Amino acid sequence: MRSHPVAPVPDRLFPDEREERWRARFTAPRMSRPAWARDAPDRCVYSSNVSGTTEIYTWDRATDTHRQVTDRRSGTHSATLPPDGETVWWFADTDGDEFGHWVREPFAGLPAGVTAEPAVPGVVDGYPAGLDIGRRVTVAGTSTDDGTTIWVSRDGAPATAIYSHAEDAGVGALSDDETLLAISHSEHGDSRHPDIRVLRVADGGIAGELSDGPGKGLTPLVFAPLPGDGRLLVLHESRGREELLVWDVLADTRTEIELDLPGEVAADFHPDGRHLLVWHTHAARTRLYRHDLTTGALDELPVAPGCVGSAEVRPDGTVEYTCSSAAEPATVRALHPDGTDRVLVAPPGERAPGSVPVEDLWVDGKGVQRVHALVARPDAPGPAPAVFSLHGGPHAADEDRFSAVRAAWVDAGFVVVEVNYRGSTGYGSAWRDAIEGRPGTTELEDVAAVFDACVASGLVDPARCVVEGWSWGGYLALLAVGTQPQRWAAGLAGVPVADYLTAYADEMEQLRAFDRALFGGSPAEQPELYRSASPLTYVDDVRVPVLVLAGENDPRCPIRQVDIYLDALADRGDVPYEVSRFDAGHGSLVVDQTLRHIATEIDFARRAIAS
Repeated sequence: MRSHPVAPVPDRLFPDEREERWRARFTAPRMSRPAWARDAPDRCVYSSNVSGTTEIYTWDRATDTHRQVTDRRSGTHSATLPPDGETVWWFADTDGDEFGHWVREPFAGLPAGVTAEPAVPGVVDGYPAGLDIGRRVTVAGTSTDDGTTIWVSRDGAPATAIYSHAEDAGVGALSDDETLLAISHSEHGDSRHPDIRVLRVADGGIAGELSDGPGKGLTPLVFAPLPGDGRLLVLHESRGREELLVWDVLADTRTEIELDLPGEVAADFHPDGRHLLVWHTHAARTRLYRHDLTTGALDELPVAPGCVGSAEVRPDGTVEYTCSSAAEPATVRALHPDGTDRVLVAPPGERAPGSVPVEDLWVDGKGVQRVHALVARPDAPGPAPAVFSLHGGPHAADEDRFSAVRAAWVDAGFVVVEVNYRGSTGYGSAWRDAIEGRPGTTELEDVAAVFDACVASGLVDPARCVVEGWSWGGYLALLAVGTQPQRWAAGLAGVPVADYLTAYADEMEQLRAFDRALFGGSPAEQPELYRSASPLTYVDDVRVPVLVLAGENDPRCPIRQVDIYLDALADRGDVPYEVSRFDAGHGSLVVDQTLRHIATEIDFARRAIAS
């Protein structure tokens, strides 16, 4: 492996109170919404960074005691509880590589010197492809280079395979009486638009199939929480956006739920099985509704101001949820049936400092719809330097949620522009799927349209704009400096796809399936499309400084293809570039490492726009 210039990590970014403020936003304790055991709702599990690394914790509400479950070098982010709450299950990988298996330990903790045991004996190691724990039946999905296998364990016995296929699939939902299992699958070869199959747990036979045809995906969400109830809540997109339907598998009937709401929705059943808790996402904001399946009534819930994240309904009807905005950090809250809304629980320590709000920017682009962007402004006259921060996914979206990263850039005097380019979710199926057959350059057309609008308005200085992102956003940043070199003063790419052909060869099979659906085939079948979408193809056109941050154990954007791109930059010899390698996977769960990443990025951008 060749050596490359290592990006320096500054000791300080600011000479004043901003230094303490930006660091406090990352080091301040934060936690996910506690999820409870179905039959023991006083027993909860959540993740938190309170130790300095994101790890798993339990909360016993009856005694108000918290316990740290995991303590691993690269952190832990996936955990759940079985219905009885007697044990805690968490996913054990190696240093963030995402490959491993589920383990379990007692809710009260392990004796000294004892380690967690495999939760489902018989399941081979792999990348996780879903998990549903019933009272007697457990279903786990694993993905390997051979495809996806879904395993069933009954009464704690070693698991046996109930489903296996070379194409991508995953566990969807287990019925309350544990007789039916819904899975999503892409046996038709398009993992971006899966179909649903319901299997009989007893014998693996098919109880039902659901498909909306080519180019339209279905997602199994959850079965009704009542014994003998065969109603499966499903996301469909037959009308060009994600909406809801109830499929009664036993009666073989479909009932579409038409809500008079713009944007897209998702939902979960209330414990009574007669109502739905509905997430409504529109223009980068998410709010909650209650829908009556009998009367059709739809009522917005009076939750706190901001953008709602995770939410669930307690047995007594209380809605527990997370909420934040660009200006205010997240809180874990409870909305009681009498309308009382309060903070439910908070980790120990000082709350993170706030930041500035975001503004909406709508721009005409090449697509049918207008491009939506969020803009955060520093307290300084314009035109200002700017960072165009591009989200990952690509099937995700930037929202009006709190971001310590965004706030740090604002403190550094940059206008932050977040573009929900074509490929983003929340704006309809056509917008999400517009990148098919032409990924990368399609998204960057939208970024360019927003860039031009920001320059024309006098908001940003065109000579001091950098493009930045992680994962798919990092890929777009590298592609941007190669295909739009005249627009950018620098490119900052975290865990990116840098050489698409090598990335395809080395990445996890779930992403290879995604790429085949996105490109219309493998690199062997669509070589020119992969070549035209690869940042490596345009490395000779790069004219500005480039920073690459990469994880040694990344299964999504593997390190070998990053090294190939860096070697190509080195062979150029005339473009300044730096690299920051870290011993983790697709990002880091360690707070100190995250601080180093942000300090490295902002320092690099400052040096680039000053040169």
